Amino acid sequence: MSERVNVKVLLLFGAEAEIVADVADPAAPERYPASIIAEDVGLPMRELPGRRLTAEVGSDDRLFGWRLA
Repeated sequence: MSERVNVKVLLLFGAEAEIVADVADPAAPERYPASIIAEDVGLPMRELPGRRLTAEVGSDDRLFGWRLA
């Protein structure tokens, strides 16, 4: 069973979204395909920056299963 975490979309960098964990001391941002995130949450890509989301953590520590928080 995977864990669900809170994340924040910082900005879009081309076709990728920069994501950080929504914690007091976040790690370095990671990039994920913005189109996949936008499709999962039902928003246009341009509306992703600043959004708080949740995502599941896979066995490879990559995030998936994006949802609006």
